[in-house]
Amino acid sequence: MKQATIGIISLGCPRNLVDSQNLLGSFQAKGYKIVDIQKADIGLVNTCSFIEDAKKESIDAILDLVALKKEGRLKKIIVAGCLSQRYKEALLPQLKEVDAFIGTRGLGNEADKSYNLIPRHIAYLKISEGCNHPCTFCVIPKIKGKLQSRAMEALFEEAQGLEAKGISELNIIGQDISHYGLDIYKKARLSLLLRGMCASLKKIHWIRLLYLHPNHVTDGLIDVIANEEKICKYVDVPLQHISSRVLKAMKRQTTTKRILHFLSRLRKKIPGVALRTSLIVGFPGETEKEFKQLLSFVKEQKFERLGVFKYSREEGTPAYEYAGQIPQRLKAERFKALMQLQQRISLEFNRKLIGREFEVLIDGKSSGARYCGRLAIDAPEVDGAVYVSADRELKPGEFVRVKITDAYEYDVAGRHIPLTQEQKKSA
Repeated sequence: MKQATIGIISLGCPRNLVDSQNLLGSFQAKGYKIVDIQKADIGLVNTCSFIEDAKKESIDAILDLVALKKEGRLKKIIVAGCLSQRYKEALLPQLKEVDAFIGTRGLGNEADKSYNLIPRHIAYLKISEGCNHPCTFCVIPKIKGKLQSRAMEALFEEAQGLEAKGISELNIIGQDISHYGLDIYKKARLSLLLRGMCASLKKIHWIRLLYLHPNHVTDGLIDVIANEEKICKYVDVPLQHISSRVLKAMKRQTTTKRILHFLSRLRKKIPGVALRTSLIVGFPGETEKEFKQLLSFVKEQKFERLGVFKYSREEGTPAYEYAGQIPQRLKAERFKALMQLQQRISLEFNRKLIGREFEVLIDGKSSGARYCGRLAIDAPEVDGAVYVSADRELKPGEFVRVKITDAYEYDVAGRHIPLTQEQKKSA
């Protein structure tokens, strides 16, 4: 009897990726063989519906599977994730070719059953799901619910299992990991969790934090990031805007002054820190003056890493009903202006790296004789890369010394520096 096969299209953020790996792992445990989607009996798409563009991408992926099913190349289609959770009743009559809608997954220690969709030297550890914040633009609490943290013991167990598999980099993820533990321990416990992991994980070299709400990054947490060698000096804090009026309309529960003070604390207490943030342009009522304030803020702060989103009007959010909705054309203009500014900032930052030596994690082969890797200030998939020339074979998951020789808008290039005999002995 032929073994049933299943393939996946995984969309959205790293949290979705963790769910996709766990979904595949559960199917594999039931006897299914995991294959490329083009060769599968069952097509599974794990969707995202955070913003309009994500919804369109998810619908397009489903329609691609529908086309394969009509051609007789797929027997069944399963739609999972946020889109399915949010719009199942509306999708059922429109997508009759879909055999099952299964929504989002809950929390659980499933690493032992997970199926890898990413390089084996990288892992994501989801420590919480959902969010307690009332941001008026965000639909996540409606999809995922309130904050739900995992027990610390289960997280230590999973992290130790991942270390046993030989991973080099552990990415701690959640919608807002700075609130970790608030629901089950009645107090945020991220600092305690991180100190325990740094003490117990001997072989994992990098621990990265994704994502921290700026209102809840305490001095204690900053000290942990600054003092624990394993924790990457990379702080991902979505700020969304800098205008106090816009922040109030977003219900971000902060102000211009508080954000500037927070960023100053980070820079002062974590020398050499790389700050990543995300900003929204075109929020309802955003004036030209407020957008120029945002441009000036980015120009002054010179964020090492920056993502920009055009405001997406999402049903069920308070901002959906706000007056002063910004035309798409104007959103696009503001998006372009901010991204062009950040490109110049990023290039300027990268040029300052030329001539310096850094530790680089090798992710794999690039074109020609080059390898692709990352600095500690670059998260997988979302940030830049280091293109490395070397006289020997470099392996995925290996940490090497690299001297930076060239800089581009988002990436850099460099030359592998072999260890001396003395360095090899002490390594």
